[in-house]
Amino acid sequence: MIDAGQTAPDFTLPRDGGGEITLSELKGRKVVLYFYPRDDTSGCTKEAVAFTEHADAFEAADVTVLGVSKDTVAKHDKFRDKHGLGIALLSDAEGDVCERYGVWAEKKMYGKTFMGIERTTFLIDREGVVAKVWPKVKVQDHAEEVLSEAKAL
Repeated sequence: MIDAGQTAPDFTLPRDGGGEITLSELKGRKVVLYFYPRDDTSGCTKEAVAFTEHADAFEAADVTVLGVSKDTVAKHDKFRDKHGLGIALLSDAEGDVCERYGVWAEKKMYGKTFMGIERTTFLIDREGVVAKVWPKVKVQDHAEEVLSEAKAL
Protein backbone atom coordinates (compact mmCIF):
# COMPACT_ATOMS: atom_id res chain seq x y z
CA MET A 1 0.00 0.00 0.00
CA ILE A 2 1.10 3.55 -0.71
CA ASP A 3 2.19 5.29 2.50
CA ALA A 4 2.20 8.90 3.65
CA GLY A 5 5.22 10.73 2.23
CA GLN A 6 5.15 8.86 -1.09
CA THR A 7 4.21 10.48 -4.37
CA ALA A 8 0.68 9.46 -5.32
CA PRO A 9 0.78 7.29 -8.46
CA ASP A 10 -0.67 9.20 -11.41
CA PHE A 11 -3.63 7.82 -13.34
CA THR A 12 -6.32 8.73 -15.84
CA LEU A 13 -9.72 7.11 -15.30
CA PRO A 14 -13.18 7.55 -16.82
CA ARG A 15 -15.71 9.25 -14.57
CA ASP A 16 -19.44 9.35 -14.02
CA GLY A 17 -21.22 11.57 -16.51
CA GLY A 18 -18.50 11.08 -19.13
CA GLY A 19 -14.98 12.34 -19.56
CA GLU A 20 -11.85 11.43 -17.66
CA ILE A 21 -9.92 12.66 -14.66
CA THR A 22 -6.12 12.64 -14.52
CA LEU A 23 -4.68 12.96 -11.03
CA SER A 24 -1.61 14.99 -12.10
CA GLU A 25 -3.90 17.61 -13.68
CA LEU A 26 -5.21 18.35 -10.16
CA LYS A 27 -1.77 19.42 -8.92
CA GLY A 28 -2.14 22.65 -6.96
CA ARG A 29 -5.30 21.35 -5.25
CA LYS A 30 -5.62 18.92 -2.39
CA VAL A 31 -7.24 15.59 -3.32
CA VAL A 32 -9.19 13.07 -1.29
CA LEU A 33 -8.91 9.78 -3.15
CA TYR A 34 -11.12 7.16 -1.60
CA PHE A 35 -11.43 3.57 -2.76
CA TYR A 36 -14.64 1.69 -2.02
CA PRO A 37 -15.81 -1.86 -2.82
CA ARG A 38 -19.02 -1.40 -4.82
CA ASP A 39 -21.74 1.03 -5.83
CA ASP A 40 -25.08 0.92 -4.05
CA THR A 41 -24.10 -1.25 -1.08
CA SER A 42 -24.97 0.10 2.36
CA GLY A 43 -21.48 1.11 3.54
CA CYS A 44 -20.44 2.51 0.17
CA THR A 45 -23.66 4.49 -0.10
CA LYS A 46 -23.24 5.95 3.39
CA GLU A 47 -19.66 6.93 2.60
CA ALA A 48 -20.53 8.59 -0.74
CA VAL A 49 -23.50 10.41 0.79
CA ALA A 50 -21.32 11.68 3.67
CA PHE A 51 -18.68 13.03 1.26
CA THR A 52 -21.48 14.64 -0.77
CA GLU A 53 -23.00 16.25 2.34
CA HIS A 54 -19.62 17.92 2.97
CA ALA A 55 -18.88 18.72 -0.70
CA ASP A 56 -19.20 22.49 -0.20
CA ALA A 57 -16.83 22.40 2.78
CA PHE A 58 -14.30 20.32 0.81
CA GLU A 59 -14.55 22.78 -2.10
CA ALA A 60 -14.07 25.73 0.29
CA ALA A 61 -10.90 24.02 1.55
CA ASP A 62 -9.68 23.65 -2.07
CA VAL A 63 -10.11 19.87 -2.02
CA THR A 64 -11.27 17.62 -4.87
CA VAL A 65 -12.99 14.42 -3.71
CA LEU A 66 -12.66 11.36 -5.96
CA GLY A 67 -14.31 8.00 -5.28
CA VAL A 68 -12.87 4.94 -7.04
CA SER A 69 -14.28 1.45 -7.49
CA LYS A 70 -14.18 -1.22 -10.19
CA ASP A 71 -17.79 -0.47 -11.15
CA THR A 72 -18.50 0.72 -14.69
CA VAL A 73 -19.26 4.34 -15.53
CA ALA A 74 -22.87 3.31 -16.27
CA LYS A 75 -23.20 1.86 -12.74
CA HIS A 76 -21.63 5.01 -11.30
CA ASP A 77 -24.17 7.13 -13.18
CA LYS A 78 -27.08 5.11 -11.71
CA PHE A 79 -25.53 5.23 -8.22
CA ARG A 80 -24.98 9.01 -8.47
CA ASP A 81 -28.51 9.67 -9.73
CA LYS A 82 -30.21 7.35 -7.24
CA HIS A 83 -28.54 8.99 -4.21
CA GLY A 84 -28.02 12.54 -5.51
CA LEU A 85 -24.24 12.27 -5.18
CA GLY A 86 -22.14 15.35 -5.81
CA ILE A 87 -18.64 13.90 -5.98
CA ALA A 88 -16.72 12.42 -8.91
CA LEU A 89 -16.91 8.64 -9.19
CA LEU A 90 -14.09 7.03 -11.17
CA SER A 91 -14.21 3.62 -12.84
CA ASP A 92 -11.13 1.44 -12.39
CA ALA A 93 -12.74 -1.49 -14.21
CA GLU A 94 -9.41 -3.20 -14.91
CA GLY A 95 -8.23 -2.70 -11.31
CA ASP A 96 -4.86 -1.21 -12.31
CA VAL A 97 -5.15 1.84 -10.04
CA CYS A 98 -6.40 -0.31 -7.15
CA GLU A 99 -3.32 -2.52 -7.57
CA ARG A 100 -0.93 0.46 -7.76
CA TYR A 101 -2.36 1.97 -4.57
CA GLY A 102 -2.32 -1.41 -2.81
CA VAL A 103 -6.02 -1.54 -2.01
CA TRP A 104 -6.80 -4.73 -3.98
CA ALA A 105 -6.53 -7.21 -1.14
CA GLU A 106 -7.65 -10.55 0.23
CA LYS A 107 -10.84 -10.17 2.23
CA LYS A 108 -12.94 -12.52 4.33
CA MET A 109 -16.68 -12.52 4.77
CA TYR A 110 -18.99 -15.22 6.06
CA GLY A 111 -16.08 -17.66 6.23
CA LYS A 112 -15.13 -17.16 2.57
CA THR A 113 -11.91 -15.64 1.30
CA PHE A 114 -11.93 -13.50 -1.85
CA MET A 115 -10.14 -10.59 -3.49
CA GLY A 116 -11.71 -7.15 -3.31
CA ILE A 117 -11.14 -3.46 -2.70
CA GLU A 118 -10.17 -2.66 0.87
CA ARG A 119 -11.98 0.56 1.80
CA THR A 120 -9.09 3.04 1.98
CA THR A 121 -8.75 6.84 1.77
CA PHE A 122 -5.70 8.84 0.71
CA LEU A 123 -5.28 12.57 1.35
CA ILE A 124 -2.95 14.01 -1.29
CA ASP A 125 -1.34 17.43 -0.89
CA ARG A 126 -1.05 20.17 -3.53
CA GLU A 127 2.29 18.75 -4.73
CA GLY A 128 0.91 15.24 -5.35
CA VAL A 129 2.37 13.67 -2.20
CA VAL A 130 0.27 11.44 0.03
CA ALA A 131 -0.18 13.31 3.33
CA LYS A 132 -2.33 10.76 5.18
CA VAL A 133 -3.75 7.27 4.65
CA TRP A 134 -6.80 5.74 6.29
CA PRO A 135 -6.67 1.95 5.73
CA LYS A 136 -9.64 -0.32 6.46
CA VAL A 137 -11.98 2.65 6.81
CA LYS A 138 -15.00 2.56 9.11
CA VAL A 139 -17.61 4.76 7.44
CA GLN A 140 -19.09 6.37 10.57
CA ASP A 141 -17.72 9.96 10.87
CA HIS A 142 -15.01 9.23 8.28
CA ALA A 143 -15.87 12.11 5.91
CA GLU A 144 -15.77 14.57 8.81
CA GLU A 145 -12.36 13.31 9.94
CA VAL A 146 -10.97 13.54 6.39
CA LEU A 147 -12.36 17.06 6.02
CA SER A 148 -10.72 18.14 9.26
CA GLU A 149 -7.34 16.75 8.13
CA ALA A 150 -7.73 18.31 4.67
CA LYS A 151 -8.44 21.74 6.15
CA ALA A 152 -5.34 21.45 8.36
CA LEU A 153 -3.13 20.49 5.40
